[in-house]
Amino acid sequence: MDLFWHRRDLRVTDNVGLSAAADRGPVVPCFVLDDAVLEHAGPPRVRYLLGSLAELRDAYRERGSDLIVGHGDPAEILPRLANAVDADRVVWNRGYSGLARERDARVEESIAESGGTESLAVETYHDAVLHDPDSIRTNKGDPYSVFTYYWKKWRDREKAAPEPAPSAADLLDAERLQVVVDDVAADLRADDATIAAGTLPTITDLGFAEPAAESIPAGTSGARDRLSSFREEDVFRYETLRDVPAASVTSGLSQDLSFGTIGPREVYAATEDAMARAEAGDADAAVSDLEDADPVSSVTEFRSQLAWREFYLQVLFHNPETVSRNYKTYENPIDWREDPDALAAWKRGETGYPIVDAGMRQLRAEAFMHNRVRMIVASFLTKDLLLDWRAGYAHFREHLRDHDTANDVGGWQWAASTGTDAQPYFRIFNPMTQGERYDPDAEYVTTYVPELRGVDPDLIHSWHELDPERRGSVAPEYPAPIVDHAERREEALATFEAARGEDS
Repeated sequence: MDLFWHRRDLRVTDNVGLSAAADRGPVVPCFVLDDAVLEHAGPPRVRYLLGSLAELRDAYRERGSDLIVGHGDPAEILPRLANAVDADRVVWNRGYSGLARERDARVEESIAESGGTESLAVETYHDAVLHDPDSIRTNKGDPYSVFTYYWKKWRDREKAAPEPAPSAADLLDAERLQVVVDDVAADLRADDATIAAGTLPTITDLGFAEPAAESIPAGTSGARDRLSSFREEDVFRYETLRDVPAASVTSGLSQDLSFGTIGPREVYAATEDAMARAEAGDADAAVSDLEDADPVSSVTEFRSQLAWREFYLQVLFHNPETVSRNYKTYENPIDWREDPDALAAWKRGETGYPIVDAGMRQLRAEAFMHNRVRMIVASFLTKDLLLDWRAGYAHFREHLRDHDTANDVGGWQWAASTGTDAQPYFRIFNPMTQGERYDPDAEYVTTYVPELRGVDPDLIHSWHELDPERRGSVAPEYPAPIVDHAERREEALATFEAARGEDS
């Protein structure tokens, strides 16, 4: 008997650890709502988590079993549950952040000290990535800090096939599982922990407000629908249109890969199917309206984004402190400003820079932001406002549905010129130029900034140059720029040169 602990792998298909446990069978599946993890979550992610758990529970019920859901310290719940089912081992898929590794070590120690079955063991697997974060290194044996070189090795490595889902025969049936839960529940309540078969709390039960941002279908079915839609056409247009926010030519899978509602092997297998179609010329119709579009290059570009995800994860794995500390060392500390009013205006989407404000309002409305716009708003915060990247990271963590520690830390430190393979400090995004280049018709801007609807795109892109009277006549309710980009660019250069120890 194996106890399988779900974490960021909320699926039954293409789940490496679950598949290994099912080969031995029967498996008792469980999930623990851990307050130490939830305190780092925001309402949109908690809502998506609960929706995904509901679908995971249903997947087990369809197979005659159920999902045990605990709430409390996994180091308390898992050993007791394992001993109650007389498990031979506790199985889970590995986490890679510093917090996850510390928690897992504590849980493993607790299982070893639980005093239950002498043969109770712990077995862990790599599942969340195609290549575990210690497997791709430089020829000298060091972790990579430059993506280009990491990508060359990543793309040439053989990729495993998706794992099969367990059958009903591989799982402990629901009736016997309920008996186990009843045996453990009363004992756990004495330690302020709860456990139930298939019963899920509401978001308010967990202490979170219902998010105002719109929701999307959670769980594996939603993830597969998004993947299926993407690979039909948009994957072949990805290279050409991925930076155009109004086009929305993205996979939409970021939260699914973060929560593990779909497996990376399943996603990669979809790219293999797409690549075969592209190489055979079957995808040409999808790009007939795009000049110089190459379906093969587009599929490759999307694969590189999967590799970026794993690159940032291996950076965090080898440097867990970068979740709160700069990866890159300057001779002197960076002199970040303290400006609560500017930070608040950035959060509200009221900076007077249209594409920045559109991105921040999309975040509030959808718990999501287009990737190109994420780079623009992060650059604006760290270079135009000269505010610490950690303030932006904390806001994203609270409001993004797809927050992923490794990706978000990597992205924010890239924009702030403090990370691995980061944007050089002297390359500073001009938010007006970025808007004009990637949203020339202001379609994205006017979707999220209603004050500018009906305004000529040329005026939107030159908003920073208009005098107050002109601004008041074309969009009286939209704010003037809170800073002058040209001036702040020079200040940012001076700030980073001082941090580098250069003479001003």
